[in-house]
Amino acid sequence: MNLSQTILNVEFSNPTVLASGIWGITASSWRRVAENGAGGVTTKSLWLKAHKGHPNPTVISNEHWTLNAVGLPDAGIEKAREEISDFMKDHPIPLIANIVAGSVEDFVKTAEEVVKLNPDFLEVNISCPNVEDEFGKPFACSELDAARVTKEVKAVSGSIPIFIKLSPQALNIGAVASACAEAGADGFTAINTVGPGMAIDLRSRKPILANKVGGLSGPGLKPISVRCIADVYRATDGKLPIIGTGGVHSGEDALELMLAGASLIGIGTAVSDRGESIFKKVCDEMDAWCEAEGVKEIGEMIGAVEY
Repeated sequence: MNLSQTILNVEFSNPTVLASGIWGITASSWRRVAENGAGGVTTKSLWLKAHKGHPNPTVISNEHWTLNAVGLPDAGIEKAREEISDFMKDHPIPLIANIVAGSVEDFVKTAEEVVKLNPDFLEVNISCPNVEDEFGKPFACSELDAARVTKEVKAVSGSIPIFIKLSPQALNIGAVASACAEAGADGFTAINTVGPGMAIDLRSRKPILANKVGGLSGPGLKPISVRCIADVYRATDGKLPIIGTGGVHSGEDALELMLAGASLIGIGTAVSDRGESIFKKVCDEMDAWCEAEGVKEIGEMIGAVEY
Protein backbone atom coordinates (compact mmCIF):
# COMPACT_ATOMS: atom_id res chain seq x y z
CA MET A 1 0.00 0.00 0.00
CA ASN A 2 1.09 3.54 -0.67
CA LEU A 3 1.99 5.13 2.68
CA SER A 4 3.13 8.46 1.24
CA GLN A 5 1.70 11.71 2.52
CA THR A 6 1.84 15.22 1.13
CA ILE A 7 1.72 17.71 3.97
CA LEU A 8 1.53 21.40 3.05
CA ASN A 9 3.11 20.63 -0.34
CA VAL A 10 5.95 18.61 1.24
CA GLU A 11 6.16 14.94 0.21
CA PHE A 12 6.77 12.30 2.89
CA SER A 13 7.38 8.78 1.59
CA ASN A 14 5.64 7.45 4.70
CA PRO A 15 4.10 8.98 7.86
CA THR A 16 6.92 8.13 10.29
CA VAL A 17 9.08 10.98 11.57
CA LEU A 18 11.95 10.94 14.04
CA ALA A 19 10.80 12.97 17.05
CA SER A 20 12.93 15.80 18.39
CA GLY A 21 15.83 15.04 20.73
CA ILE A 22 16.56 11.40 19.89
CA TRP A 23 19.08 11.18 17.04
CA GLY A 24 18.60 14.70 15.79
CA ILE A 25 22.03 16.15 16.48
CA THR A 26 24.10 15.96 13.29
CA ALA A 27 23.57 15.75 9.55
CA SER A 28 25.10 12.27 9.51
CA SER A 29 22.65 11.04 12.16
CA TRP A 30 19.72 12.48 10.18
CA ARG A 31 20.91 10.58 7.10
CA ARG A 32 20.95 7.40 9.20
CA VAL A 33 17.33 8.08 10.03
CA ALA A 34 16.54 8.30 6.32
CA GLU A 35 18.48 5.10 5.58
CA ASN A 36 16.42 3.31 8.23
CA GLY A 37 13.14 4.13 6.55
CA ALA A 38 11.81 7.28 8.23
CA GLY A 39 9.62 9.56 6.17
CA GLY A 40 11.02 12.67 7.88
CA VAL A 41 13.33 13.84 10.66
CA THR A 42 13.05 16.42 13.42
CA THR A 43 16.15 18.11 14.84
CA LYS A 44 16.85 18.34 18.53
CA SER A 45 15.65 21.60 20.08
CA LEU A 46 17.76 24.47 18.74
CA TRP A 47 18.59 27.43 20.98
CA LEU A 48 19.82 30.83 19.87
CA LYS A 49 22.86 30.46 22.14
CA ALA A 50 24.58 27.40 23.61
CA HIS A 51 22.49 25.73 26.29
CA LYS A 52 24.15 23.44 28.81
CA GLY A 53 21.31 21.16 29.88
CA HIS A 54 21.29 19.06 33.06
CA PRO A 55 24.06 16.89 34.59
CA ASN A 56 23.95 13.09 34.47
CA PRO A 57 22.12 10.88 35.17
CA THR A 58 19.47 12.33 32.87
CA VAL A 59 17.46 9.29 31.70
CA ILE A 60 15.91 6.23 33.33
CA SER A 61 13.55 3.79 31.66
CA ASN A 62 11.78 0.45 31.91
CA GLU A 63 9.37 -1.43 29.65
CA HIS A 64 6.52 0.91 30.55
CA TRP A 65 7.98 4.41 30.58
CA THR A 66 11.04 6.65 30.28
CA LEU A 67 11.89 9.65 32.42
CA ASN A 68 14.05 12.24 30.68
CA ALA A 69 15.73 15.26 32.25
CA VAL A 70 18.31 15.99 29.58
CA GLY A 71 17.45 19.68 29.79
CA LEU A 72 17.55 20.44 26.05
CA PRO A 73 21.33 20.84 25.65
CA ASP A 74 22.44 22.50 22.43
CA ALA A 75 25.54 24.11 20.96
CA GLY A 76 23.64 27.11 19.64
CA ILE A 77 22.73 28.53 16.25
CA GLU A 78 26.20 28.31 14.72
CA LYS A 79 26.28 24.52 15.07
CA ALA A 80 22.73 24.30 13.77
CA ARG A 81 23.72 26.31 10.72
CA GLU A 82 26.61 23.92 10.02
CA GLU A 83 24.59 20.69 10.37
CA ILE A 84 21.38 21.80 8.64
CA SER A 85 23.32 23.28 5.72
CA ASP A 86 25.17 19.97 5.34
CA PHE A 87 21.96 17.91 5.41
CA MET A 88 20.12 20.14 2.95
CA LYS A 89 22.79 19.55 0.29
CA ASP A 90 21.23 16.19 -0.58
CA HIS A 91 18.02 16.52 1.49
CA PRO A 92 17.07 12.80 1.44
CA ILE A 93 13.91 13.30 3.54
CA PRO A 94 12.01 16.35 4.83
CA LEU A 95 13.68 18.17 7.74
CA ILE A 96 11.68 19.68 10.59
CA ALA A 97 13.76 22.19 12.55
CA ASN A 98 12.68 22.33 16.20
CA ILE A 99 13.33 25.67 17.90
CA VAL A 100 13.06 26.53 21.58
CA ALA A 101 13.43 29.71 23.65
CA GLY A 102 12.59 31.23 27.00
CA SER A 103 11.14 34.45 25.60
CA VAL A 104 9.10 35.57 22.61
CA GLU A 105 11.99 37.77 21.47
CA ASP A 106 14.39 34.81 21.41
CA PHE A 107 11.86 32.64 19.57
CA VAL A 108 11.73 35.29 16.86
CA LYS A 109 15.52 35.68 16.67
CA THR A 110 16.04 31.91 16.49
CA ALA A 111 13.36 31.51 13.84
CA GLU A 112 14.92 34.30 11.76
CA GLU A 113 18.25 32.46 11.72
CA VAL A 114 16.86 28.98 11.11
CA VAL A 115 14.55 29.92 8.22
CA LYS A 116 17.63 31.10 6.32
CA LEU A 117 18.66 27.43 6.18
CA ASN A 118 15.41 26.52 4.40
CA PRO A 119 14.14 23.54 6.44
CA ASP A 120 10.83 22.07 5.31
CA PHE A 121 9.05 23.06 8.55
CA LEU A 122 9.70 24.87 11.80
CA GLU A 123 8.54 23.07 14.92
CA VAL A 124 8.08 25.65 17.67
CA ASN A 125 8.58 24.06 21.08
CA ILE A 126 6.45 26.21 23.37
CA SER A 127 6.49 23.66 26.19
CA CYS A 128 9.52 25.21 27.88
CA PRO A 129 9.08 27.65 30.80
CA ASN A 130 8.28 31.24 29.91
CA VAL A 131 10.97 33.36 31.56
CA GLU A 132 8.90 36.47 30.90
CA ASP A 133 6.31 35.05 33.32
CA GLU A 134 7.33 35.43 36.97
CA PHE A 135 6.19 31.87 37.71
CA GLY A 136 7.89 30.33 34.69
CA LYS A 137 4.64 28.94 33.28
CA PRO A 138 5.20 27.28 29.88
CA PHE A 139 3.90 29.19 26.86
CA ALA A 140 1.92 26.06 25.91
CA CYS A 141 -0.21 26.31 29.07
CA SER A 142 -1.61 29.74 28.17
CA GLU A 143 -3.79 30.46 25.15
CA LEU A 144 -2.59 34.07 25.05
CA ASP A 145 1.11 33.22 25.40
CA ALA A 146 0.94 30.39 22.88
CA ALA A 147 -0.87 32.59 20.37
CA ARG A 148 1.64 35.40 20.85
CA VAL A 149 4.61 33.13 20.12
CA THR A 150 2.79 31.72 17.10
CA LYS A 151 1.97 35.15 15.68
CA GLU A 152 5.49 36.50 16.14
CA VAL A 153 7.24 33.43 14.69
CA LYS A 154 4.80 33.26 11.78
CA ALA A 155 5.63 36.88 10.94
CA VAL A 156 9.28 35.96 10.26
CA SER A 157 8.91 32.39 8.91
CA GLY A 158 8.27 33.44 5.32
CA SER A 159 7.16 30.51 3.16
CA ILE A 160 8.20 27.88 5.74
CA PRO A 161 5.20 26.39 7.58
CA ILE A 162 5.27 26.42 11.37
CA PHE A 163 4.09 23.57 13.58
CA ILE A 164 3.41 24.44 17.21
CA LYS A 165 4.50 21.73 19.66
CA LEU A 166 1.80 21.47 22.29
CA SER A 167 1.94 20.26 25.88
CA PRO A 168 -0.39 17.76 27.58
CA GLN A 169 -0.04 19.93 30.68
CA ALA A 170 -2.44 22.51 29.23
CA LEU A 171 -5.80 22.52 30.98
CA ASN A 172 -7.50 22.67 27.57
CA ILE A 173 -5.13 21.69 24.77
CA GLY A 174 -7.88 22.14 22.20
CA ALA A 175 -8.38 25.76 23.22
CA VAL A 176 -4.63 26.40 23.02
CA ALA A 177 -4.54 24.83 19.56
CA SER A 178 -7.48 26.93 18.42
CA ALA A 179 -5.78 30.11 19.64
CA CYS A 180 -2.58 29.17 17.79
CA ALA A 181 -4.54 28.39 14.64
CA GLU A 182 -6.13 31.84 14.73
CA ALA A 183 -2.65 33.33 15.20
CA GLY A 184 -1.34 31.66 12.04
CA ALA A 185 -0.14 28.16 12.94
CA ASP A 186 0.13 25.87 9.92
CA GLY A 187 0.03 22.66 11.98
CA PHE A 188 0.76 21.09 15.35
CA THR A 189 2.94 18.52 17.04
CA ALA A 190 1.06 16.75 19.81
CA ILE A 191 2.36 16.01 22.31
CA ASN A 192 5.44 16.71 24.38
CA THR A 193 6.30 14.67 27.46
CA VAL A 194 3.98 14.67 30.48
CA GLY A 195 4.91 15.29 34.09
CA PRO A 196 7.26 15.92 35.62
CA GLY A 197 7.66 12.49 37.14
CA MET A 198 10.13 11.12 39.66
CA ALA A 199 11.85 7.77 40.27
CA ILE A 200 13.52 6.97 43.62
CA ASP A 201 16.33 4.52 44.29
CA LEU A 202 15.22 2.29 47.16
CA ARG A 203 18.67 1.76 48.67
CA SER A 204 19.97 5.32 48.59
CA ARG A 205 16.47 6.72 49.11
CA LYS A 206 17.31 9.49 46.66
CA PRO A 207 15.81 10.53 43.32
CA ILE A 208 17.62 8.71 40.51
CA LEU A 209 17.81 11.65 38.12
CA ALA A 210 20.26 14.42 38.98
CA ASN A 211 17.49 16.90 38.21
CA LYS A 212 15.23 14.88 40.55
CA VAL A 213 12.32 15.02 38.08
CA GLY A 214 11.89 14.53 34.34
CA GLY A 215 9.37 14.35 31.53
CA LEU A 216 7.61 11.02 31.02
CA SER A 217 7.48 9.33 27.61
CA GLY A 218 7.20 5.78 26.31
CA PRO A 219 4.27 3.33 26.08
CA GLY A 220 2.54 4.72 29.16
CA LEU A 221 2.09 8.08 27.41
CA LYS A 222 0.06 6.78 24.45
CA PRO A 223 -3.49 7.08 25.86
CA ILE A 224 -2.82 10.70 26.79
CA SER A 225 -1.33 11.35 23.36
CA VAL A 226 -4.36 9.84 21.61
CA ARG A 227 -6.77 11.99 23.63
CA CYS A 228 -4.76 15.17 23.09
CA ILE A 229 -4.50 14.60 19.34
CA ALA A 230 -8.24 14.02 19.14
CA ASP A 231 -8.88 17.23 21.11
CA VAL A 232 -6.62 19.27 18.82
CA TYR A 233 -8.11 17.73 15.67
CA ARG A 234 -11.68 18.50 16.76
CA ALA A 235 -10.85 21.99 18.05
CA THR A 236 -9.40 22.94 14.66
CA ASP A 237 -12.02 21.06 12.60
CA GLY A 238 -9.34 18.79 11.16
CA LYS A 239 -8.11 21.61 8.93
CA LEU A 240 -4.48 21.66 10.08
CA PRO A 241 -2.04 18.72 9.97
CA ILE A 242 -0.86 17.14 13.21
CA ILE A 243 2.37 15.28 13.92
CA GLY A 244 1.19 12.78 16.53
CA THR A 245 3.89 11.87 19.04
CA GLY A 246 3.80 9.89 22.27
CA GLY A 247 4.04 6.20 23.04
CA VAL A 248 4.26 4.83 19.50
CA HIS A 249 6.04 1.44 19.43
CA SER A 250 4.19 -0.41 16.66
CA GLY A 251 2.28 0.05 13.45
CA GLU A 252 -1.00 -0.37 15.30
CA ASP A 253 0.04 2.38 17.75
CA ALA A 254 0.73 4.66 14.80
CA LEU A 255 -2.63 3.91 13.22
CA GLU A 256 -4.41 4.64 16.50
CA LEU A 257 -2.84 8.11 16.58
CA MET A 258 -3.90 8.60 12.95
CA LEU A 259 -7.50 7.67 13.78
CA ALA A 260 -7.37 10.37 16.47
CA GLY A 261 -6.30 12.92 13.84
CA ALA A 262 -2.56 12.69 13.20
CA SER A 263 -1.24 12.96 9.65
CA LEU A 264 2.37 12.13 10.55
CA ILE A 265 3.69 9.98 13.39
CA GLY A 266 6.63 11.01 15.56
CA ILE A 267 8.72 8.17 17.00
CA GLY A 268 11.18 8.81 19.81
CA THR A 269 11.58 6.60 22.88
CA ALA A 270 10.87 3.45 20.86
CA VAL A 271 14.08 3.89 18.86
CA SER A 272 16.04 2.60 21.84
CA ASP A 273 13.60 -0.27 22.37
CA ARG A 274 13.19 -1.59 18.82
CA GLY A 275 16.39 -0.36 17.20
CA GLU A 276 17.31 1.97 14.38
CA SER A 277 15.11 0.09 11.91
CA ILE A 278 11.93 0.88 13.85
CA PHE A 279 10.71 3.23 11.12
CA LYS A 280 10.70 0.46 8.52
CA LYS A 281 9.21 -1.98 11.05
CA VAL A 282 6.35 0.38 11.90
CA CYS A 283 5.66 1.04 8.21
CA ASP A 284 5.59 -2.70 7.46
CA GLU A 285 3.17 -3.24 10.36
CA MET A 286 0.94 -0.39 9.20
CA ASP A 287 0.93 -1.79 5.69
CA ALA A 288 0.05 -5.31 6.86
CA TRP A 289 -2.80 -4.09 9.05
CA CYS A 290 -4.27 -1.89 6.32
CA GLU A 291 -4.09 -4.70 3.78
CA ALA A 292 -5.83 -7.09 6.16
CA GLU A 293 -8.56 -4.54 6.91
CA GLY A 294 -9.10 -3.40 3.33
CA VAL A 295 -7.72 0.13 3.81
CA LYS A 296 -6.48 1.28 0.40
CA GLU A 297 -5.15 4.77 1.22
CA ILE A 298 -3.45 5.70 4.48
CA GLY A 299 -5.22 9.06 4.39
CA GLU A 300 -8.50 7.24 5.05
CA MET A 301 -7.37 6.71 8.63
CA ILE A 302 -6.79 10.36 9.58
CA GLY A 303 -9.43 11.55 12.03
CA ALA A 304 -11.67 8.57 11.27
CA VAL A 305 -12.42 7.66 14.88
CA GLU A 306 -16.13 7.07 15.49
CA TYR A 307 -17.56 8.54 18.69
